[in-house]
Amino acid sequence: MDYQNFLLKTLTAAAQIARDRFGNVSSARKCGDPTQMVTEADREISSMMIAEIQRTYPTHNILDEEAGIFDNSSAYTWVIDPIDGTSNFAQSSPLYGCMIGLLKDHEPVAGGFALPAFHEIYTAEKGKGAYCNQQRVWVQDDQELLSALIAYGIEKGQGDSQRTRKECELLAEIILACGSVHTSGSVFDAAMVAKGVYGGFLYRNCKIWDNVAQHLLLEEAGALYTDFFGQPIDYSHPLTKATETFHFCAAPPAFHRQLQQIISTWKVKGAC
Repeated sequence: MDYQNFLLKTLTAAAQIARDRFGNVSSARKCGDPTQMVTEADREISSMMIAEIQRTYPTHNILDEEAGIFDNSSAYTWVIDPIDGTSNFAQSSPLYGCMIGLLKDHEPVAGGFALPAFHEIYTAEKGKGAYCNQQRVWVQDDQELLSALIAYGIEKGQGDSQRTRKECELLAEIILACGSVHTSGSVFDAAMVAKGVYGGFLYRNCKIWDNVAQHLLLEEAGALYTDFFGQPIDYSHPLTKATETFHFCAAPPAFHRQLQQIISTWKVKGAC
């Protein structure tokens, strides 16, 4: 099935809502997770995306960060993050995006994201390549990690300050092994990998809606997309995974291999 037009239309509409709201929003901390924020723009984009899916694909399931679960007992599940990088958005930083991805059973088959501040729409379908504003994009093909810019998302662990300190030890090893480390804490970093600007993107503390759209797109752009330790990501029974913690390592094959060597050494030391 061709999802390209649907992704372009829906993400274009989401981007316009975000731009209209940008710089003029109120935000609140989410109940149960003071590290996460929500704005009225999150809810407006969520409602729009859900309505578009229900109109176009009425039998499909939906898992939305803000609105929750819509279970139609389908093999297809749309996974939505209305605004990825809400903290950035709420503080008027342009480094945020809108994400929507589609799973068939446990496999990502379509997805995309918008970077509203940059007027960029990224889309991909399995086996059809990755595109930015309908132009093909590819990851870097360099071999030496030392020359690469790497994105690493890190957040303060709830009630686990020691884990955060240990993770910073790994971050130091990656910094020493690459050209430089950058972070937006959002899908902006995935876009930079897809366009060949960054050589990788890693995150240890995220959710299923942070993964599905960018997973498929980065693979179609030529990256390997695994969990943080190099294993396949488990998307089986996605509607049961709303509260599960996910993690990922996404990079072109040569960089992915070198990053996994660093992570493996860190893990053997018992630091994780």
